[in-house]
Amino acid sequence: MTKTALITGITGQDGSYLAELLMTKGYKVAGMVRRSSTLNFERIDHLQNDIELVAGDLLDEGALIHLLRKVRPDEIYNLAAQSFVQTSFGQPVLTGETTALGVTRLLDAMRVVDPDARFYQASSSEMFGKVVEVPQTEATPFHPRSPYGVAKVYGHWITVNYRESYDLHATSGILFNHESPRRGLEFVTRKISHTVARIKLGLETELRLGDLDPQRDWGFAGDYVEAMWAMLQQDTPEDFVIATGETHSVREFCELAFSHVGLEWTDHVVQDDQFMRPAEVDLLIGDPTKARERLGWKPKTDFASLVRMMVDADLEDVARRHGLDG
Repeated sequence: MTKTALITGITGQDGSYLAELLMTKGYKVAGMVRRSSTLNFERIDHLQNDIELVAGDLLDEGALIHLLRKVRPDEIYNLAAQSFVQTSFGQPVLTGETTALGVTRLLDAMRVVDPDARFYQASSSEMFGKVVEVPQTEATPFHPRSPYGVAKVYGHWITVNYRESYDLHATSGILFNHESPRRGLEFVTRKISHTVARIKLGLETELRLGDLDPQRDWGFAGDYVEAMWAMLQQDTPEDFVIATGETHSVREFCELAFSHVGLEWTDHVVQDDQFMRPAEVDLLIGDPTKARERLGWKPKTDFASLVRMMVDADLEDVARRHGLDG
């Protein structure tokens, strides 16, 4: 029988890659979108004839109950959130309502409507924050350093609580940073690749960034959605760290991006205090051993290939938008 999957946050980077993956596996895909006059369907334009878009909001449990009764999903992937760390410092309450309590509303709607469905919660490496051990595993204690990280910790533990309290097949994927050409421009990796393209094409001369020292475990989003799906195929729900097991600094990302287009990064990068965070996470690196052993998952795209992929995509996009030769 054909399975039906509901994806919240389908218009985002992960949602678009996950929808593509599930359709290749024969799923019927429904994507939840909030009613808004400014919806951006750019990442899923090529999918709209093949997926069903349904109205819903993580702030409204009644609407979520109605949505689940309409769609009747076999699998629910909760990817929706206020997911930008810097924004969470300026909008901490909104971040809590969507990224934390929104998970509770969706889990409770599932408990009421269809407790036999399977649930995936998008947890985050930002939950580890001020890390107490390196690398981080599923057992590493959390010490979040932003309202976003705090909200993700709540979403993670409420998923565990509903799993244990109501015997739901509810799983959290603790995903470390995962990037792609579909990443939003507000994220540092895409900001770098996009600005490098603009500088190479003569449209800008400098890239303004905050701290260059933080180190992250960066992978390709298209690889990571495969792990999401694999988690919900397990007989027993468990939580998994999804990562590459390697760490690279923001500075290194800049070096690779600029060198890929034949430029010297130090000629263009300017550090700007306005992009410094009140509390920074210095080092994140995940241990994906459990995912490799239990799910058979490992990343296919290495760091250098990811950087080149993003820069090349932005070169093509910027050149097309401005009628230039890339």
